[in-house]
Amino acid sequence: MARKRSGIADDFIDIVSMLPWWVGCALALVSYVLLHRVATQVMVVNTTPGHASDLMVQSIWMGLATGGQYFVPLLCLAGAAMSAYRRHQRQTLVANVSSGKAADALDGISWQEFEMLVGEAFRLQEYQVLETGGAGADGGVDLVLRKGGEKFLVQCKQWKAFTVGVTIVRELYGVMAANGAAGGFVVTSGRFTDEAKSFALGRNVNLIDGPALLKLIQQARAAQQSGSKGPTMPTPARPKAVIQPLCPSCSKPMVRRTAKKGSSAGSTFWGCVDFPACRGTRQNV
Repeated sequence: MARKRSGIADDFIDIVSMLPWWVGCALALVSYVLLHRVATQVMVVNTTPGHASDLMVQSIWMGLATGGQYFVPLLCLAGAAMSAYRRHQRQTLVANVSSGKAADALDGISWQEFEMLVGEAFRLQEYQVLETGGAGADGGVDLVLRKGGEKFLVQCKQWKAFTVGVTIVRELYGVMAANGAAGGFVVTSGRFTDEAKSFALGRNVNLIDGPALLKLIQQARAAQQSGSKGPTMPTPARPKAVIQPLCPSCSKPMVRRTAKKGSSAGSTFWGCVDFPACRGTRQNV
């Protein structure tokens, strides 16, 4: 759930806060230099008829730059301060969780802290992390990761009393396809149902439950402190290409179907695309 914003200034601060703090400081310096140059430039007065509008535009730009040379850098510094604070929060959270006991390390943290913790866990694995907070038309995706030129999507579910079902995994899989993501992760502080695990098996979706997340954080934290390279977050494997067979009766392409009746109900097989005109079938290959 994203916090409610009150205006453009808040949006600008939020954008800067997603960057490293030192980038926000650099933007503050650059924006001051550029706007100060515009604000202090000598106004060229053209008395030629028909050029009054040019003088008006020049005056407006100088007026905006006069106030903006202080206002914009202050916004950049505010974003830099927020970025530094959030980084401190993430590092403190990781330190507290990694030093806790396996049974209760993830208890007592809010859903915002859980998303922050998951994001930092991926940063420790050298992913670039964008925290979206589940806002916007992204199917409820909480984190967008980039690594090796590829994009990965993450949904965080801090559900202690409930297991994460197959619906959540299916939704993420659909959003991945719509956004051209190379893979995805569903991370929970609890557990996954057997149906969710079966759906994710063989697809480019990784399921990370509470114990697995805690173990990864603890190992990455220990490796960071010792200066060695820690364990890597599992990268979702791309699904293998499915070879589409041809119908033995009419040689047309076949599609996967599920038997609905008889002793084979629930099992899958290959059926002709021209069904019911052609009833050719094949077993799974």
